[in-house]
Amino acid sequence: MASAPVNLLRLARAGLVFAQHGVSLVPKGIKAPAILYLARAMTLPIRIVMWPFHVRDNPKARVAAALTRLGPSYIKLGQFLATRGDLIGPAMSQDLAHLQDKLPPFSMTEARKAIEESLGGKLADLFVAFGPPVAAASIAQVHKATVIDDGTQRDVAVKVLRPDVERRFYADLDSYAFAARLIERFHPPARRLKPTAVVDNLKRTTDLEMDLRLEAAAISEMAENIKGDPGFRVPAVDWKRTSRRVLAIEWIDGIPIADRARLVAEGHDPKALGMTVLRSFLRHAMRDGFFHADMHQGNLLVDADGTVVAVDFGIMGRLGTKERRFLAEILHGLITRDYRRAAEVHFWAGYVPPHHAIETFAQALRAIGEPIHGRTAEEISMADLLGQLFAYTEVFDMETRPELILLQKSMVIVEGVARSLDPSLNMWVAAEPIAREWVEANLGLSGRLKEAGEGAGMAGRLLAEAPRLLEQAEGTANALAQMARTGIRLDQATVKRLAEARHEADRGRLLPWVIAALAVAAAVAAVGGYWPF
Repeated sequence: MASAPVNLLRLARAGLVFAQHGVSLVPKGIKAPAILYLARAMTLPIRIVMWPFHVRDNPKARVAAALTRLGPSYIKLGQFLATRGDLIGPAMSQDLAHLQDKLPPFSMTEARKAIEESLGGKLADLFVAFGPPVAAASIAQVHKATVIDDGTQRDVAVKVLRPDVERRFYADLDSYAFAARLIERFHPPARRLKPTAVVDNLKRTTDLEMDLRLEAAAISEMAENIKGDPGFRVPAVDWKRTSRRVLAIEWIDGIPIADRARLVAEGHDPKALGMTVLRSFLRHAMRDGFFHADMHQGNLLVDADGTVVAVDFGIMGRLGTKERRFLAEILHGLITRDYRRAAEVHFWAGYVPPHHAIETFAQALRAIGEPIHGRTAEEISMADLLGQLFAYTEVFDMETRPELILLQKSMVIVEGVARSLDPSLNMWVAAEPIAREWVEANLGLSGRLKEAGEGAGMAGRLLAEAPRLLEQAEGTANALAQMARTGIRLDQATVKRLAEARHEADRGRLLPWVIAALAVAAAVAAVGGYWPF
């Protein structure tokens, strides 16, 4: 961890670069810490001098240029903050949404060295052919290569981390953490947004992206989840040629999903593809709780069979059962106008502090839900709907939920891809079968039977363990009694501890049976329809 002066110098350099590109350090509409206003005042002369050069620039281009100049970690930070309009304001968030993670490629010599050091052996022993980079981003670049296994020749895509990228990233992350601590210390209103936790989340995301074995594992996990799903697949992983710094996967010969004209020319139905993209994403998020969190047009290809193939699994999202149920209930409540129920779910999930009134929160949900009714499906955006929900977080002191914000960001991207293929796509018709399947599987009879089975399984395990626990408790109690009979002299503290131990032993006789009874009762209640939620 760098010292405070070093971190201050790093942040000062970033501030100067932003000023040189005409980027404001204080987002409009956001209450910023006083230190940012001070920094803005100090860089005013630079912005005045540079103003003639930027007056005709697109603001989005200025932001992108500044972040690109600052280096790979700032590009990744910009992409990450694009999902956090609550932190940087909606205008800046929209600007960052257009940030492209593209950098000049590093040399073939460096790529060869990285692969040979990571996989061992010579490049020629690993690949029959190894071509120049076909794409380069802030963390890694991709090459097309050819391999032969068991006499079969096939093409692979080889992703290689940039040289020394870890050191550069973690140095900048250190300065981000330093800035977050200063903000939390000197700007109390920002504490609700947990800037330190935001940086920690960015660090975890970076850790995952910089270990390409984890990306390979994500591809493998999704492949298992979607086995048998129609119209969507992921590439196969070449584990033999994959390591922490190198990832090899099946090369996909497909049409970029953004090339609508070519898709039509090749006989593919854009409307059907749009439906597939949207339903696949919802199925992954709602059914599996594991989704591709960067499913933009550049990461989707359509193969000769018309199957959508996703690539680049560096950013993945997860939703627990609680979050998935929360989303299903919220959407159902808004669609059916049961705002009270939707509000209750927020409180049940612990997203709204209990000092707020359910009725008041239900009123806020009504303000979001009522404009939906009376409008055509084409006019309603589920992504916008989620965005409006999250906009109420500050009003109701709701803590930031990174997994839900990542979902909303991903939904914006996927919705954009789907509607670029079919502008008249009915989002609700597309989502209905997926939501219905989830509700039936988790909230209907089959879901309750599953919960009952899990409860019964727990009860069975506890009942199976009960004799052993009772034997241990009995042995402890007998040993204590024997010690008392033999006249061993104990000090007062030891006597007290032994008495407590005896008490725990007596409790140990009853506890397994109490837990088992509660588990069985819960299972019966679930089957009988008495589940409290």
